[in-house]
Amino acid sequence: MSPVEALDVIAVGAHPDDVEIACGGTLAKLVSQGYRVGIIDLTDGEPTPLSPGPEVRLAEAKAAAKVLGVHRVTLDLPNRRLFDDFESRVALAKEFRRYRPRVVIGFGDKTPMASPDHWQAMLITDAAVFYSRLTKWDQYFDDLPVHTIPVHLYFRLAFEPSSIAGFASHFSIDITDTLETKMRSIACYETQFPESKRYVFDRVRGAAIAAGTASGFGAGETFVCTKT
Repeated sequence: MSPVEALDVIAVGAHPDDVEIACGGTLAKLVSQGYRVGIIDLTDGEPTPLSPGPEVRLAEAKAAAKVLGVHRVTLDLPNRRLFDDFESRVALAKEFRRYRPRVVIGFGDKTPMASPDHWQAMLITDAAVFYSRLTKWDQYFDDLPVHTIPVHLYFRLAFEPSSIAGFASHFSIDITDTLETKMRSIACYETQFPESKRYVFDRVRGAAIAAGTASGFGAGETFVCTKT
């Protein structure tokens, strides 16, 4: 496989639109500051009620990535049947070894009443961060060189509580200047947010304003450091 250009930051979601909702403003801000940023979706999100098929959902994801200015990779793990297993861990760890990020951002908790794939995505990401740096296991990783990820952060979806129990190191990023970019990226998912679900945009905007207000700026996104 030909070499690829390294990414500074990778955000991992279970489905296309997870990352945009959780931290699209931060990713757009990082891009504006000159960082190379990527999104890895573990699944293509299909089947889903209003989408005619994966081609449409992937086209929406591509459009959202263009709005944010990020590189996007979609793995072929199964939507609705996503489970933390060895093969899934290795698949994601290969991408970490390939793109060699300095920061990985992913789910940090369960999302009750929402997809259980989110929790499985957290477990897979946690393990893949570890697997990425393991030596003497080259046969599982297509001989990609080991890579240690210095920083691992957790996000929460905008619909969920902004804090995560058990972690003291919460912080917020000022996305005042990129909130509208975040909203435009989410709007690319027309099959997921038809007119009947337009309230989602109010919730996302409201969560950003609440996070920003708590920190003294216009809009924000809150993260957790996995280590103090």
